[in-house]
Amino acid sequence: MKISGFTIARNVLKYDYPIIESINSILPICDEFIVAVGNSDDSTLDLIKSIDSNKIKIINTVWNDSLRTGGEVLALETDKAFKAISDDTDWAFYIQADEIVHEKYLKNIEKSTRQHLNNKNIDGLLFDYKHFYGSYNYIGTSSNWYRKEIRIIRNNKNIYSYRDAQGFRKDNNKKLFVKQINANIYHYGWVKEPVAMQQKQENFNKLWHNDKWIEQNIVKADKFDYSIIDSLDIFKDKHPDVMKKRISTKNWNFDFDISLNKLSFKEKIKKIVEKISGYRIGEYKNYILIK
Repeated sequence: MKISGFTIARNVLKYDYPIIESINSILPICDEFIVAVGNSDDSTLDLIKSIDSNKIKIINTVWNDSLRTGGEVLALETDKAFKAISDDTDWAFYIQADEIVHEKYLKNIEKSTRQHLNNKNIDGLLFDYKHFYGSYNYIGTSSNWYRKEIRIIRNNKNIYSYRDAQGFRKDNNKKLFVKQINANIYHYGWVKEPVAMQQKQENFNKLWHNDKWIEQNIVKADKFDYSIIDSLDIFKDKHPDVMKKRISTKNWNFDFDISLNKLSFKEKIKKIVEKISGYRIGEYKNYILIK
């Protein structure tokens, strides 16, 4: 059995992405790792080249910056990386530049890929998510944060990245059939030095919206205001080992009183229902779960 990792990278230093930690978090169970490095304004390419592993395979790409609807360019770049995976690969493990897998899950992930290898009815494997916000001490708890997403897919080129590359589909817009596995993706996309986060907000939204929308909806500021959040909880577990150095160098403070949430009445009702039943009202599911 062969597993290939793949990801995309552009301006990761400029916007403070933990891409080295991201790649290294799953590299031990990958036989190769494809990194599609886009044209950057910083030393992203040199950073990826600095990874000391013969598993890394870099393809250089040019992003189409004229695509400014729905994050489409992210999906196109992700597809470039996926298509570069070796033909003899069985499973493709997609991880974004701000996503990390805790080392405690690696054995179980590998076990699941072997367990489902010969069941061709299964297109991919579904992961749970923990979304960190503001600092490494808090995780998002409102329904605005997606709970699950596909991160391992078969090396089937009929599968393609969907919309803004959050998930995948196949064969002319069909949802993938997936199995849930016991593993979490730790998403650190909302934990950055506030100046870098503000820069990301002002520039990354160009992948979704035109200049007029950005001018009307993105606050101009020197640094991002993390206090504009509805509901958080304290993270009481341990972070992945690959994140220890980054966490130790954190140079900003963010404190949040978890008892003072700003949830709407509708959101509070949804949380009550979810707590009692496990069912999230109105949850978007870009997959078909096989029990």
